[in-house]
Amino acid sequence: MGFRLPRIVQAKRSLSTKNQAASNVAKGYIAVYVGDESQMKRFVIPVSHLNQPSFQELLSQAEEEFGFDHPMGALTIPCGEEAFLDLISRLKAS
Repeated sequence: MGFRLPRIVQAKRSLSTKNQAASNVAKGYIAVYVGDESQMKRFVIPVSHLNQPSFQELLSQAEEEFGFDHPMGALTIPCGEEAFLDLISRLKAS
């Protein structure tokens, strides 16, 4: 005997299309968007960076600017691309 659950199937399809971008990220990494709203660039960084004090400061700025509900649906960092790359390179070196 089988059950048909059309709402669950529909929800599953909706989630799978929303998660396609996330599926391109390896385990232990997270995708973030950097830049102003007109020109966002996507970066994939190690999750371990999220615990670093310098990265925590960026996360606080992101919370102030975007809150927790952002239309991009992803972690968005409000800083310039060059500043972000500089921070990431310093975190990799340490």
